[in-house]
Amino acid sequence: MTEAARFRDRAVTIMGLGLFGGGAGAARFFCEQGARVTVTDLRSATDLRESIEGLRGLPIEYVLGKHRAEDFTGADLVLMNPAVALDSPFIQLARERGVPVTTEMNLFFQLCPGRLIGITGTNGKSTTTALLGHLLGRAGFPTHVGGNLGGSLLPTLPRIAAADLVVLELSSFQLQHLEAVGRSPEIAIVTNVSENHLDRHRDMEEYVESKRNILRFQGPDGFAILNADDPVVSAWTTRGARLLFTARGEVPEGAFVRDGRAVFRRAGRETPVLPVDEIPLLGRCNVENTLAALSAALLVGARPDALRAAVHGFRALEHRLERFEVRGGVEYYNDSISTNPASTLAALDAIARPVVLVLGGSSKGLPLEELAGAVQRRARGLVVYGAVREVLLQALERAAPKEGARAEIRSASSFEEAVDLAMALARPGDAVALSPAFASYDLFRNFEERGRRFKDLVRRRFAAGASGS
Repeated sequence: MTEAARFRDRAVTIMGLGLFGGGAGAARFFCEQGARVTVTDLRSATDLRESIEGLRGLPIEYVLGKHRAEDFTGADLVLMNPAVALDSPFIQLARERGVPVTTEMNLFFQLCPGRLIGITGTNGKSTTTALLGHLLGRAGFPTHVGGNLGGSLLPTLPRIAAADLVVLELSSFQLQHLEAVGRSPEIAIVTNVSENHLDRHRDMEEYVESKRNILRFQGPDGFAILNADDPVVSAWTTRGARLLFTARGEVPEGAFVRDGRAVFRRAGRETPVLPVDEIPLLGRCNVENTLAALSAALLVGARPDALRAAVHGFRALEHRLERFEVRGGVEYYNDSISTNPASTLAALDAIARPVVLVLGGSSKGLPLEELAGAVQRRARGLVVYGAVREVLLQALERAAPKEGARAEIRSASSFEEAVDLAMALARPGDAVALSPAFASYDLFRNFEERGRRFKDLVRRRFAAGASGS
């Protein structure tokens, strides 16, 4: 019997279907293994319609808008969404009854026969994951890409061979559970670590420790690729895995920039790869992301010439510094993925124009002072909206410079008004960027819905002639 076949005729409860594919992929996997599947989620069928529609026809019992104790105490296995709080009383009920509790990612780590490459970080992990998957695929390696990027790889397990490469974006929530499995990726990439998700983690220390799980269980054949320019990550060490760094200046081992060119150095040998001005992504942060992806690809044997050609063909992911419109001399950027201050400040660095910034959303419990001071200095205009509007306006007022130029600030009572005000503030030569610095859950189901709404509103305004251009 295969490892996966052990689920036949077993009662499996999936707690948290979600909207990003992990819960739906797990439900499909267990159905295909012959399990009796119950999906329970506090959200309604309307909220979860896309996920439910994707599972149409499968023998799943849905319990929505509530949880039932019997679905946890009577199960043979409970699979919890990584966003579920660790102290959930329903999870405690299952454990008290001796019911095994796992997560979609933990289960994948246990069952996957392929070579795992994991990417984490506060910012840049999605782009690095997608870029590395693109590079490896173009270089001819059998490659599977998934994880926090969206979608579950559990249903693809029967098609993953031992020699295949599996590239996974890993969030702090997913990594937090890995200690139960005791496996880390063979190659681990950490892009950066700054304050985030303090509404979920007890403190910054817990958040950092969850990230460290990506390399905590590596063996002597493993590689850890760390950002030497990040003050937190650069100090990390491994327990036997080989350590490489990425940096904008030279490093003893790893990828760096010298004379405008990305160079990979290992065991005393240097491999030039490409001029950094050929990277088709905006910003210093994306140079760092590209160095990390190139390092991993070279470690598994990709040829530098194949990687250079593949980099040229890569484009920014949706919602990640995505330039989607240019009208009247103004560029429009959808950076809805920016749900923390560090990501928004990286966007301001990357856009080589005066920026009118759409800022706001719901709080993650992060401090506002540094963000407020930085955007006052670096943005030409700010439009503030959402649940954080009043406290953010107060922080911006406290951070306003006593003398000299300060950002033009507007307050919007709705997201639609925020877009209108930003477009009205923009001048030829400017950029308008949705780079909110906060989560989307006050007004939207997720950052993707927020980003698409932003693009739709901008395009509708132009279609209606509202811009005057």
